[in-house]
Amino acid sequence: MAELKQCEFFLLRYVPDEVKDEFVNIGVVLMGPSVGGAPGSYADLRLTKDWSRVRCVDPAADIEMLEAMEAEIREQLASSDGRREIILKKLDDSFSNLVQVSGTKACLTESPQEEIESLAKMYLESSRREKRARDAGARTRILSRMREAFQQEGVWDLMPKKIKASDYTGTGDPLKIDCGYQPNGVLMLFHAVSLETDVDSAKVLAYSYPLLREGILRKDNAKAELTAILEDKLDRADEQIGFAIETLEKSSIKMASIAEMGRIAEAARREMRL
Repeated sequence: MAELKQCEFFLLRYVPDEVKDEFVNIGVVLMGPSVGGAPGSYADLRLTKDWSRVRCVDPAADIEMLEAMEAEIREQLASSDGRREIILKKLDDSFSNLVQVSGTKACLTESPQEEIESLAKMYLESSRREKRARDAGARTRILSRMREAFQQEGVWDLMPKKIKASDYTGTGDPLKIDCGYQPNGVLMLFHAVSLETDVDSAKVLAYSYPLLREGILRKDNAKAELTAILEDKLDRADEQIGFAIETLEKSSIKMASIAEMGRIAEAARREMRL
């Protein structure tokens, strides 16, 4: 059996509001002896690759700045020769209270290299349940803003909600469009989509919409126009978000941000002649 090595680790936490005492783990640093080396000579970092948890607590988070920290932290770890006190002091001096260091915890491991991967999986990756809850929460916030805008214009109570795609596409289609209205023979549909937390929802919507549109024309003799309501200030340079937007466009789904809901709701009021 390989010799167990005494190591320590701590977490890097994103803290957008100290008063609320909310934080998200964004990194883990492990310190200890390297293979065949003197105690304290190993130090390594893993930074999260999934920033959706950060965006959930702080939609305005500067993700580019947070990603850029990795190179700086690695440089500090290399120059500290794995010495705990120096590492902690450098990290405390380098970052504002926006990124804070947790208390250190001890662990025994045969391989520091394998241990840091296990710690990253434990502390930085979302569980399936957490991901589902976060995805649902992000979409719910967009839907809430949609509802508020339509309510302010006095049209929300007059709009059909949770329009079943299965009524037009076939039994078993689980999609329900959030709301809509029909002026001048065109059914205007609106659906909240969170691209920051659930890119796959765009693919689901893009797949169902052509069938939905054909079904509405066939069954109700009406044209349909679907608008996906998305987060403000999406990073279109992000590969996944860019792919989702392109997918929606290919299915002729219009897109609007939350910030445009006032204009959309006002147009709905005029078209409904209220």
